[in-house]
Amino acid sequence: MRPYTIKQIQTFIEVAKEKSISKAAENLFVTQPAISMQIKQLEDAFGLPLLEPIGRNIQLTSAGLEFLERAQAAISELKDLEAVMASHLNLGQGHISLGIVSTTKYFVPMLLVEFRKMLPGIKVTLKIDNRESILAMLARNEVDLVIMGRVPKEMDCIATPFATNPMAIVSGPTHPLSRRKQAKFSDLANQEFVVREIGSGTRQAMERMFQQHGVQLKIAMEMPSNETIKQAVMAGMGLSFLSLRTVRHELASGHIVLLDIMGLPHIGHWYITHRAQKKLPPAALAFKEFVIEQAGPRIEVWA
Repeated sequence: MRPYTIKQIQTFIEVAKEKSISKAAENLFVTQPAISMQIKQLEDAFGLPLLEPIGRNIQLTSAGLEFLERAQAAISELKDLEAVMASHLNLGQGHISLGIVSTTKYFVPMLLVEFRKMLPGIKVTLKIDNRESILAMLARNEVDLVIMGRVPKEMDCIATPFATNPMAIVSGPTHPLSRRKQAKFSDLANQEFVVREIGSGTRQAMERMFQQHGVQLKIAMEMPSNETIKQAVMAGMGLSFLSLRTVRHELASGHIVLLDIMGLPHIGHWYITHRAQKKLPPAALAFKEFVIEQAGPRIEVWA
């Protein structure tokens, strides 16, 4: 028998409960193809079908019915096991010192809300600053974990990606480039930009990109806040290079326009990071595992 995972079993239970791939996907914050793949892998592991289509609906096979009963019992036992182990670690209590770069404030608070629903006794101290300052906190061991957009090379760290970070150039709705299709990067040579401050990860990514294309970056104004930059772009002060996670609502409303530049958006990643030599306390380890396992699909919905 091929190996199978707890995640596949949990996916099967959700599909069986909803009798729908689409509803299960919505509940689990994943795509329908991802759900179908999990079910197929589970069926391949046991070598027999567990679900069968009936018109537009899904029903369990006889093997699927027995599997569901035993799977629910197994998951219940695993939850009891986790609770017992948590009691030994005192996982329901504890404190996390979390540092985040300012761009992640558009989704990290919502992650913390979901995490504290699971473990309400854990207290979190949140420190928000630009990349340079957050790295300094990490170096001084002032934070247990950090969330940032690029793996730090300045120190020995363990960094795990958990979500994409699409970055692109945006303008106000009346800017001439807002109507251009497949513009070249060289078309940006004479455009003025509103940019983040030196030390910001977004600023560093932008400067690397302009350098790679051999285009001189023309800065109209420097600002330490994504929110202020968005207001400046909407007012027509210039273009900007931002994480699309920060401008979802403005793009949807038409107050900001995503420019169609060949080669963009640039797809980076968000990482949860800690010093390699640091032994994470149980509360911080629990949050790290939560972020790795659940943050990506949730962020796709939120930002």
